[in-house]
This record gives sequence, C-alpha cells and structure tokens, in this order.
Amino acid sequence: MIIYIHGFGSSGKGGKALEFRKYFESINEPFIAPSLSYVPELAMDTLEQLVKSYENVTLIGSSLGGHYSIYLAEKYGLKAVLINPSVASFKTLKRAIDLTGYAKNFYDGSEFSWQESYVEMLQGYEVETIVSKDYLLLLQTGDDVLNYKDAVAKVPNATMIIEEGGTHSFEGIERYFDRIGEFLLKNL
Repeated sequence: MIIYIHGFGSSGKGGKALEFRKYFESINEPFIAPSLSYVPELAMDTLEQLVKSYENVTLIGSSLGGHYSIYLAEKYGLKAVLINPSVASFKTLKRAIDLTGYAKNFYDGSEFSWQESYVEMLQGYEVETIVSKDYLLLLQTGDDVLNYKDAVAKVPNATMIIEEGGTHSFEGIERYFDRIGEFLLKNL
C-alpha cells in the first residue's frame, strides 16, 4: 500500500494527491491519500493505524508529510519518497504562530487555529539521526518555504533529485511518477 502524506494545511484531495492517485490507479497499485488532522498527534495516530493495517507499506510525503514520513519510515523500516520535505517542521511551523495564530486550509479556504502545543507535538516526531537509506528525495532549489539544503543535510544517504528553480509544491512532479513508482515498488 502506498500512503501519500500531504503537507501543512493541505488534504488528501490536494493537487499532488489527486495526480498520484490517478497514476497509481493507472498501474493497478494500491494507493491512499488520507486527509489528516492539523493536530499532529491525531494525524500521527491515523497514519500509524494505516501503517499497521496494510502489508508492504511505502510512503510519499510532501512538506510536513515528509516530516511524518521520516518518523514512520525510521520507526517501521519503510521506504519513503520525500518531496520538498520539512525536516524540522517544529521550527518552520512556529512561524505560523508568530504571524497570526491561524493557518489556511488550502482545500476549502477555511482557517484553523495553530497553537504552540501543536509545535511541541511535532517536536516529538523529530528523528535526530536517520539510519535508513531507503529514501528518494526530490527537491527544487526555488522552494520559497523551505531551504532545500536542510533536507540534503538531514537525509544525506538518500537517492536525490535536485532541480534548479521550481517551487515548494514541486513543479512538474508528474515527470517523476515512473521513477517514484519504481523506487517504492522495487523488492516489495
């Protein structure tokens, strides 16, 4: 089962999730993209239940989903594709509190309260030292939210694709669908 983990303020109905769903359906591979709570403990509870419910689980994590993916991959020995991942989300998402205390849900445009306690929850899912080499890291240097160099330093043994330019959402991700599929499905 391939589990797509969306980023902060996104959902399982976001653009990348829908494109990945179409791709994996087209090659008859099981795929889910749950819409997760913005409360980190609730999101992680959902993800751990899913990981334990399926066989041959692999992960795709985008932004905050990359943070969650690293935690799950290390804890359960899973392969993970990380797309412009937040590798220290408890630091980067602290900015959301400093600005207004509210964050936007990109699916429906609503807002939700983003609190200091949520940042502390994220810190509980921080992996200090990454042991596994089963990561494919996709980065665009033009990411306007996160510094791609942080991900390179955090996951130095990953297979890496680093493109000049681009954005945080990773422009043109569909160009790598076959490569992502091959990475996730090899030796399962």
